[in-house]
Amino acid sequence: MLGDYLIGGRRAADISAGIERAVGDGRLKPGEVLPPMRELARQLGVNPHTVAAAYRTLRERGVIETAGRRGSRVRPAPATTGRDHIRVEVPEGVRDVAGGNPDPALLPPLAGVFAAAAAEGDRAPVLYGDDPVDPGLARAGRAGLDADGVPDGPLAVVSGALDGVERVLAAHLKPGDTVAVEDPGWGRTLDLVPALGLRTAPVGVDDDGPLPGDVRRALAAGARALIVTDRAQNPTGAAVGAARARALRAVLREYPEVLLIEDDHGHGIVDLPLNPLAGATRHWAFVRSAAKAYGPDLRLALLTGDTVTLDRVRGRQRLGPGWVSLLMQRALVRLWADGVVDTAGVAAAYGRRRDALITALARRGVPAHGRSGMNVWVPVPDETGVVARLLHAGWAVSPGARFRLSAPPGIRVTVSALTEDDTQALADAIASALGPARARGYV
Repeated sequence: MLGDYLIGGRRAADISAGIERAVGDGRLKPGEVLPPMRELARQLGVNPHTVAAAYRTLRERGVIETAGRRGSRVRPAPATTGRDHIRVEVPEGVRDVAGGNPDPALLPPLAGVFAAAAAEGDRAPVLYGDDPVDPGLARAGRAGLDADGVPDGPLAVVSGALDGVERVLAAHLKPGDTVAVEDPGWGRTLDLVPALGLRTAPVGVDDDGPLPGDVRRALAAGARALIVTDRAQNPTGAAVGAARARALRAVLREYPEVLLIEDDHGHGIVDLPLNPLAGATRHWAFVRSAAKAYGPDLRLALLTGDTVTLDRVRGRQRLGPGWVSLLMQRALVRLWADGVVDTAGVAAAYGRRRDALITALARRGVPAHGRSGMNVWVPVPDETGVVARLLHAGWAVSPGARFRLSAPPGIRVTVSALTEDDTQALADAIASALGPARARGYV
């Protein structure tokens, strides 16, 4: 059952720590079944309550899952390892279209705005007890949210979209609660939820975003929260359209106590309008990241929501990091105010590259998805085989397993830096890698 690994320890903390280390270093594999609690207690000579406490800690940390009489097992993607282990190592000479990064050529220069922000800080240093949100950022951020139809609410600044999602989940939910998540969806979110001791309920996604029927089923089954990516959904590029937004709001109004979290990490790189869902439930949060448009190292996102949610988030933030650097906040304000980034031009550039690959694949009989953002999702019958054949052909793509719970297999291709010549060569390689499946009529 556990191969050569022997569980040891006399205290609950020692037992759980040993199992977690074994998962982290690969001695315990995803899916491996752990001994029943009474059996392990007998082997270790401890009280069954001690083993029960150890297993509870592992569940809360997202390392194991328990399925009734089927017992406890290591999660398919335990939080200890994360989905980053499901990736392709890019050898020298292989083109990397797996990383999900923006095109460095489309990112703005930061030296000038940071120098100006630092000079402002020299004149009036930020001290403990100062307002954690720069007034200029609050004004500009609120104006942008108003223009996009996001309801009014207090503002906080967090260290990126995922930090905001984590803080909101922790503010409302307790271990064992269920969160409805997009499937396929952002791998970090699919790791984060179980790492908080929460359960995931997969919700299918098409080009217009989450499927209302799947959302209704998940909420009816008891999911206490729903996470939605409004635009540039990772990995499919889905964007919530106006009709889909109306349908989702109608479902959410049937479950007013559900926590709604919206992720707009694609702000600034997407040329489609925002159709927010916020306000359809009592508790909601909306997070808007600066990373994709201005650079991944700019760890900053605006967070708004209902008063209770934001009060809890800001209160907990004060007890931890306190605030996100006002130096970064002021630099972002200058990026916005000075028009350093032509966001419409950036969105159009990504759109052209994305559409070019989808069109090239269609000409070769290969369907693909990507309404927005910088990624294209290609359904495949066998991820391992397709990824290996593409690697042999000189292209590193991302296996869909990094982004899936129960959704069908696929590969994610990041188009952000593709040229026209690259696009045609890559489309040829993908069509060739799918050759056996195409012959069987899979695509």
